[in-house]
This record gives sequence, C-alpha cells and structure tokens, in this order.
Amino acid sequence: MQFKSGTDVRGIAAEGVVGENVNLTDFAVKRITESFALWLCRKLNSKPENIKISVGHDSRISAQRIKKAVTETLCECGFTVLSCGLSSTPAMFMTTVDLGCDAAIQITASHHPFNRNGLKFFTRTGGLEGSEIAEILSLAEGEETLPVSCGNITEVDYMSDYSANLREMIKKGVNSDDYDLPLKGYKIVVDAGNGAGGFYAEKVLKPLGADINGSQFLEPDGMFPNHIPNPENEKAMDSARQAVLSVGADLGIVFDTDVDRAAVVDSRGGEINRNRLIALAACIALENSSGATVVTDSVTSDGLTYFINKILGGKHHRFKRGYKNVIDEAIALNEKGIDCPLAIETSGHAALRENYFLDDGAYLVTKIIITVARLGRVGKTIDMLLSELPEPAESVEYRIALPHDSFKTVGANVLNSLMDFTQNHEGWSLAPNNYEGVRINVDKAFGDGWLLLRMSVHDPVMPLNIESNIEGGCDKIAAEFKKFLSKFENLKI
Repeated sequence: MQFKSGTDVRGIAAEGVVGENVNLTDFAVKRITESFALWLCRKLNSKPENIKISVGHDSRISAQRIKKAVTETLCECGFTVLSCGLSSTPAMFMTTVDLGCDAAIQITASHHPFNRNGLKFFTRTGGLEGSEIAEILSLAEGEETLPVSCGNITEVDYMSDYSANLREMIKKGVNSDDYDLPLKGYKIVVDAGNGAGGFYAEKVLKPLGADINGSQFLEPDGMFPNHIPNPENEKAMDSARQAVLSVGADLGIVFDTDVDRAAVVDSRGGEINRNRLIALAACIALENSSGATVVTDSVTSDGLTYFINKILGGKHHRFKRGYKNVIDEAIALNEKGIDCPLAIETSGHAALRENYFLDDGAYLVTKIIITVARLGRVGKTIDMLLSELPEPAESVEYRIALPHDSFKTVGANVLNSLMDFTQNHEGWSLAPNNYEGVRINVDKAFGDGWLLLRMSVHDPVMPLNIESNIEGGCDKIAAEFKKFLSKFENLKI
C-alpha cells in the first residue's frame, strides 16, 4: 500500500531529489493499471472489449513515460483507449459524460514536487473512494490479471471540446448584447504556474474577447521553474497579484497543476482564496437557493459561518478536512432531502451540484467570471460581495509531529485529553456540531478566537489551526495550548 494517498495513487516517478528513489516504475504502473482494469471489469460486469477508458496527464516530467505504460497496458488487456494528452483532471472525468467513456485515468500528483506523479481514477459516478483504491492496490500485490488481448488506442483532443463548453457557459451566463464576445473590454490574467491550466487563457478567455495580456507561465513545464502551481502557495498568489496590478487587470486567476483547484485576485490586488474564496463561491451558489446548505472543511473561520448564515441566509455545515469528505457529505445531505448546492474545501477544491459535484477549478472560475461581468454592468466588483465578511486579525497553523510507529493511538489520546482539559479551562469551551478533531472557542479575555487540533488525513502529524480577532491573540491562545501540550513528552511542534 506504499502508493495509496487518500483517494489517489502516488509515488516517486523521477530522479532529482536526494534520498528519494523512484518507486513508481514502469513495472509498478503496469501492475496498478492491470489491477484497475480487472477491478473495473468486475465492477461493470463486462468484458474489456466492451469498455472505453480515457487517459490524460498534466505537465509533469514523468507524464509521457507513465502514459505510455498505462495506455499500452490497457490496450494489451483489450480495452478501447482514448489518449487525451495534456489535460485537466476535471476534464478527464467529463469524458465519461461527453465521450461516453466508462472510466478515466488522469496522470497527476496535483501540486506535489516535480519528481512525484500518480494516477487518479474515475468512473461515471465520480472519483474512486479510498477503499476502492485499497482494493486495486491489493490486487496489484497479487498475480491475477486479465488475459492478453488486442485493444486499440486513439488520440483525442478533448480539451478543445471541454474549452468550447466553458465558452458557451460564459456566453449564456453573461448574455451580453455582443453575445459572442461577452468578455470584450475585460482584462483577465491567468497564472497557470506551468501546469495544465494554460488552455483557459488561450482557448476560453481570448476567443470571448478578453484581453489576456499579462497572463504568465501558460507553457507546460513539469519542473515548475517559476513557482509551485498551487492556490495555497504564497508565492503563487503574490505572483498573480503582481501581474494583475502591473497591467491593471479586472481579474487574476491562479490554477493548481491539474486545474481541479483555483483562486482569484480582484482588480485591487486582493487575494480571494481560502475563506474569501468560499464566501464568493457561496454567494454564487446561494443566489437562487435561499436557505440552502454549504458544506466546507473543518478549518474554516467563524466569520465565514456568520457570512453564510446571516448575510447570505444559508446554512454553514462545517465538516471534515479532505475534499472527498466534503463532497461525499454534500451528496449525502442532498440524498436526505437537504438542499446543498456547494461543497468546498479551504484548499480551493470546489464542487457544485450543477456540475456533478466535480471539483473543477476551471468551472468555478467560469462561474466567477460570469459574476464579474454581470456586476460590471451595474458598476460593481466582486470584492463588494465580500464587504460584510468578517475576517480574523490573525491566523496561524502549527504541525505537531507524532511517533511514526503509533501515531494513531497517540493522536487519539491527545485529542481525548484535550477535551478533558478544555472542560475545566477558564475561557475555553468545546465548539458544538464539530465533526473532526477538537475545536475550541476562546473567550475575548483569553484570545478572542478559536483553535482546532486534528489528525492529518495522511501523515503522522496533528495540524493545529488558531485564529484570533485581535492582534496578539494567536500567541495568547498558543501559550495556553502549550501548557496542555507540555505533559506529552513525545510530541514536538
């Protein structure tokens, strides 16, 4: 199970980092692909010759090697294979909708370093669950495989179709007098970080009349020479902010490597990511869904809860960290009859019900651009939508290392102890309706904010998030937390 990373397969795919030897070899890729093929046939109760699978990749330097291993293996198993080339992860899922594919494979490791890569699997119902990835990897450890057959591989330019769909979405959404050029007069900067997102400037915005001068790092380069393509990365966001200000753009867009996440920069250079991005997405999602629920991860702020509940008239459902957890919760709520149009994580994974609950950075940005154009007609800007969002004075995250050999047991003990500690600690109280870790509200006299201690989704660490509404408040809250932590000798911040 060395390759399991939540709901993805990931490993070291290229040399270049000291102490990190390649383990995602051609042999490993072949065995994992064979096992996925076997798993898929059983799931669909069908033979390979009746199954069509699409394969795409982001800009990583190991992409071509892994694509060759994946497509050739699928062909040898008898499948019909559509080789889609450089693609976004969400577009690969959409091949199951638009091209009738039974499954899709994206070769990506998201925002991770250049030497990493992996496989992300989709069926027509969406991305695979962690338990399904475990099944596939368990099969890969055995010797079972499909009989050798003869399928076929066809090169397909699906990204052009995907881009055309986004263009039509903007035309209909803006519905301007100049229907075919709804973005004429707008300056929009795209920073793709040399990932797979450069298509959005050239194939979506420019044909609609947008001025894309100032856009940068659109060329795919798997070494990511300019900055990490990641909306959570400070350098990436500042790079886009500077680009917006230098050309006087109306909007800046930042994509991660495989375009399943995004963030934006407003015309004044204000960064709209994390809580601000969630607030903006909620404005859009709740526009025609008064009283509906927005699902987020666990680290969102109290100010965001106020904004969604009081300003937008919705309901904030703060759930667990992990984009798949957030999406699955939103789907479950809808199945129970609870109106929930949006699931979004602080990292930028945003999934709308109207778009198959697919976390698609390009789709979210498209919705934002439609909003920008509509507001522009009445002399307003997107930052005005967020004027009533309370924002903390300070926020900080610490990471507490746990012993590798017993991290789950130690972590559970720490969380239980923190709950007991809080019951008798002046100025601290357990937050209600908490789904992950221990969230504590802190009174004004003791730091005026909150803290959340939780287990990492994948690693032997405990992230500690602290926010305060006053300057110096985070240090005050952290100092009290350290008093609690001092009794655990085997922990280290």
